[in-house]
Amino acid sequence: MPVSVRPETRRVKLAVAAAGISSFALLYAPQPVLPQLAAQYHLDPGSASLAVSVATGALAIAVLPIAALSEIVGRRPIIIASVTLSVVLGLLMPFAPSYPVLLVLRALQGIAIAGFPGVASAYLVEQLGKTGVAAAVGAMIAGNTVGGMLGRLSAGFSAEALGWHGALAVVAGVALVCSAITVVSLPAGARAPGERSRGVLSGMGLALRRPVLLAQYGVALLAMGAFVAMYNAAGFRLTGDLGLSPAVASLVFLAYAVGSVSSSNAGRLVARFGRPRAVLGGLAVMASGILLTLPDSLPLVVLGFVVLTGGFFAAHAVANGWAAAEAPEGARGQASGMYTLAYYLGSSVGGTLGSVVFGHFGWRWLVGAAVVWLVLAGGTVVGLRGRGVRRAVVSPPAGSTRSRTGRRTTSPSRPTA
Repeated sequence: MPVSVRPETRRVKLAVAAAGISSFALLYAPQPVLPQLAAQYHLDPGSASLAVSVATGALAIAVLPIAALSEIVGRRPIIIASVTLSVVLGLLMPFAPSYPVLLVLRALQGIAIAGFPGVASAYLVEQLGKTGVAAAVGAMIAGNTVGGMLGRLSAGFSAEALGWHGALAVVAGVALVCSAITVVSLPAGARAPGERSRGVLSGMGLALRRPVLLAQYGVALLAMGAFVAMYNAAGFRLTGDLGLSPAVASLVFLAYAVGSVSSSNAGRLVARFGRPRAVLGGLAVMASGILLTLPDSLPLVVLGFVVLTGGFFAAHAVANGWAAAEAPEGARGQASGMYTLAYYLGSSVGGTLGSVVFGHFGWRWLVGAAVVWLVLAGGTVVGLRGRGVRRAVVSPPAGSTRSRTGRRTTSPSRPTA
């Protein structure tokens, strides 16, 4: 019997995908032009990486207050404000007269962007239901990866002809189109804001007490730190040690296409292996990719980034979906906010720390640091075994649920993801 899909489901997916493209294109647009920023302002790699880390750090700080605010005013107004303000700041950024002004604008942009990743998972669960949440979040992250790849490639290819100012302007133009799609197509929330206005603080307590949620925050923090650290240093190594032009070096971001595929298949990974094994497998693939970049061989470095990216987005999609599924109903926004805080705190701190390690000690030390962080991330998941979490499987397909006895019962009103 075919499963009925609510009419607004396609609108939800389109709007969230467009918001993800806009947000992540803007957030990481400076990454491929870090060498140009370093050259113009006479910066070392660690100082240049602040153009990325300041934004992700501000996002991490802002995400929890914004997630709590979404419990009161609703998810949709937060997402709309997020995509609108972040684009406005993106359009202003090419006119920054100095590096300190650029960093201030990036910090404000990070705060603006925080509204989307901070509440998107909670919005999807409320709009589409818990059934198939891994696939729903995987689809959202696939859109985010497209945005990250598109922003980086647009900036990298246009930087040689237009400079970093023009490169950021190109990305802002792309984001403007995507944000307009989100504003027009994003449906109103499935629950009235007033239904969530009570118990915001108690919800935060729930989001911080469950070990399974804490483990996912640890994965987000450490895996994202390793991932961004590698990509922040990639431009310096590719244009320096390996002698590529900025445009050619930016092709490494095509690896994000693999991340889009691996994240969109998160639901299948969970159904086959369970959440713990799927996360651990993603982390192991990440470490393998990082180790492949050790030799001074361009094919191996490129392959390493492809493997690293596929493993990262698989682990991230599973961990994000795991956190969304395990979050208590009264703490979905807070749990989503905590995951996002950990994720971008890892991006900010890990990205800067990795750039400093690379700038002072070289690529091999960066590789060692990143692998250690991944081992620690895996330890947070392995630690759940002692708490009774063995093989958390994905929710049954749309249109069915499992009883406590394990029998499947139909529920046609549940939407597909």
